Parts: sequence; C-alpha cells; structure tokens
Amino acid sequence: MSATQSPAHGRRPGWSLALLALGHLIISLDFTIIYVALPDIATDVGFTPHTLQWVVTAYAVLYGGFLLFGGRLSDLMGRRRMFVLGLALYGVASVLGGLATVPPVLLAARALQGLAGAVLFPAVLALVNTTFAEGRERNRALTVWAMAGAGGLTAGSLAGGVLTQALGWQAVFYVNVPLAAAGAVAAFALLPADGRVARGGVDVPGTLTGTAGVTLLIFAVAHGSEAGWARGEAIAAAVLAVVLLAVFLRLQARGRTPLMPLRLFRNRALSGAVVVILVFGLTMQAVPYFLTLYFQDVLGFSALETGLAFLGPTLSITAGNVLSERLVHRLGTRGTLIIGILANAAGAVLLAPGMHGDGSLLTVLAGVVVIGLGMGITYEAMWIAAGTGVPAEEQGLASGVASTALQVGTAAGLAVLVAVANHGIEGLAGQALRAASTEGMRAAVYVLGAVMLTAVLAALRLPARARSHV
Repeated sequence: MSATQSPAHGRRPGWSLALLALGHLIISLDFTIIYVALPDIATDVGFTPHTLQWVVTAYAVLYGGFLLFGGRLSDLMGRRRMFVLGLALYGVASVLGGLATVPPVLLAARALQGLAGAVLFPAVLALVNTTFAEGRERNRALTVWAMAGAGGLTAGSLAGGVLTQALGWQAVFYVNVPLAAAGAVAAFALLPADGRVARGGVDVPGTLTGTAGVTLLIFAVAHGSEAGWARGEAIAAAVLAVVLLAVFLRLQARGRTPLMPLRLFRNRALSGAVVVILVFGLTMQAVPYFLTLYFQDVLGFSALETGLAFLGPTLSITAGNVLSERLVHRLGTRGTLIIGILANAAGAVLLAPGMHGDGSLLTVLAGVVVIGLGMGITYEAMWIAAGTGVPAEEQGLASGVASTALQVGTAAGLAVLVAVANHGIEGLAGQALRAASTEGMRAAVYVLGAVMLTAVLAALRLPARARSHV
C-alpha cells in the first residue's frame, strides 16, 4: 500500500477522532495563547514595541507559506508520518521558546511552531476526510474537529491569562510539550499506518516558487500593516510574491507532476469552497481581534476577564458547528453555506451598534450570539465542501490549498480592517481617542459583514444538493 492509501476506518474510530481533534486543538490554541503573554515577553526577552509584533508575524508567515507544501507532503509521505512530525516540531519549538532569553531565539521558536502547524493542519484534516466515509459519517467527524478548534481559541485566551499570571510567560510555550508528546505516541496506536513513501512525485520548481510566493505575500501583508505600506521591504516582498506566484501557476499548468494540479479546481465543491474560505478569512477571522480590543480597551476588562467573555462566542460557534451538520444533511452544503453567510452578515449588523463607549457585554450579546452561530455554521460547511469529491490520494493537497486560502485571507483581511478601524485617529488622545477607536471598530465590523455577503456568489457555485452520499 502506498503512502497515499489508507483504510476507511481505524480499529478505534472514536479514539482516532479524539486524537485528530487534539491535533486541531493544539493548532488553534497556539494562535491565541501567545497574545496575553506578549507584554511580559517584551519585558523579559527584550523586544521593542516595533519588534514585538514579529512574535506573531514569524508564526503567521511560516504557517501560511508552507501549508500548500505541507498538504502535498502528507499525500506523498503519509498522513500519520506528517501528523507525528508536526507534533514533534511543535514540542521542540515550544521547549526552545520557553528557554529563550533573547529575541532571535524566541523568533526562531515561533517560526518553527508555524512550520509545525503547516505540517500538522493538512495532515489532520486529510486524516479526518480519509478515515471517515464521505457523507454523514465524515460530517459528524468534522463537527468534532471544528468544535475542538473553536474550543482551542477560547482555551488559548483563558490559559494564556492564567498561565502567565501564575507561572510566567514561559508556561504558554511549555504547555504544548506534554500535549504534543502524548499525541505523537498515541498516533502509532490510533491512526492508520502509512504505506511506502511515494517516490518521484515532488515538484521541486513548483514547491520553491509556490512556497516562496505565498510566504512573501503573507510577509508583505503582515509587515506592511504593521510598519507601513510604503516601506521598501514590504513593496519588494509584494512585487516578488506576485512574480513568483505567476511563475508557479505557469509551472502548474505545464508540469508533469505539479505540486498543485490545476485540474483540482474543476471540482465545483472545492473551487467554490476555496473562495468562501478566502472571504471567511478576509472577514470573520478578524472578529475575535475587534472583540478583544473592545473588551479590553473600551470596557476595561482584564486579560482573564476577556478570556471569560470569549466563552460566549465560543459556545455560540460550537452550537453553530452542531447545527451545521444537521443543515448539511437536510439542505446540502450549498444551502448550509448560504444560511451561514447570511447569519454572519446579520450578526455583524447586530454587533456593530452595540460597540460604543458606554456599552457593556450585554449591548453586544445579541450580535455575538448570531455572528458566532454564523461562524460555526459556515466554518464546518466550508471544510465539508472542500473535501467533497476529492480523491483520497489528494485530500492532503486539497486541505493545504483550502487552509492556505484561509491564512492568506486572514492576513490580508486583518490588515485592511485594522486600517479601516484606525482611520482618523492620528493625533488623538484620551477620551477623543477612545471614541474615535470605538467608531472605527464599528465601521470595520460593518465592512466585514458586507464583504462576507459576497461569499454567497461563491457558495452558489457548489452543486445544488452536494450532500455527498448522505
């Protein structure tokens, strides 16, 4: 059996799913757990206000840039091998981060964590899609997978505050080590074994140009949004990214063994899902950022109180995940996505007016609940669509393509929406700054809701009753 083949079921499908959910939990946990610890990291390790953002950016650039390559490796080398490798990299990087005493070492650790995520995420999603039969069984598995991701985001906020306060910032790195070690060991008992490694299938020119192009694109967006779009390094990275991605697409169209065969996009479910995922990243992925700012900067919540406040949206997203599975069974993936997209937009319309200087958690509660439901419904349905009709031997690649779209969209969307939110606040201070910032947040939420509505056009591309053997 080749590395691209796997049985439809392991001997313990329930435990296998729990392990894959743990993999997703670790990835999502790492997105948010670092934020609360940033002030302490800056003080102890010696970051300046300008260089501190690289603690976040180093992770984002490597994670987004290598997702496509990581997805293809999981098809060629074997999903269980990549799952174990990803967890091992997380463990090593987390030890390195916890021991760091100077900025270069900590940044190297964050970059290695990003690379670990790029290896782990496509392997986890591909294992879900190949271990569980397409249709109701896979949809239920994806519900658990999505709930683990939503739980990780809130657990990160809570754990970051508790661990930093009780044990120091190093604990936000060390917490990954036992989780990664346990997951890597359990993989050999719970996940289907890989066959022989596929040989001669790596598109070296495509890998180099595609990975470098996406990496530079995310770097340009992330760095430009922080340091300024007129900076020479941001402009150079953006231009070079466009050139490399153009060369990459040309190579994919003409190559014999392309990294990303363009025929993959003839699958209407996948191509429509990729666009929905991109728009979701551009818009809804920024909601936690603006809620964090509102809770802390406007309402004056502490880091721990902010983490507790995020229990509301997390429960709402989880309810949306459960509802999404039922809607897919009744309406198909296309109908479910349209409902989720409309709920996201409606939630934004409800959320924005409640974000004002004299507001409270209650004034935004309705918007938080509706937007959370919409995010949960959309998130699960778009990943179901991305795996529908894709051959088992290309599930890793499809996962890499879809997750790359999400990461590129997230980086670009946050940069644009932060610019919208910060428009006109230069030179302000005190109450005037607070009022202008709150107004900017409201404007950004309205914009993201309007842009999210455009995803309906992509959802309509999906087959009308894409139930996938339900």
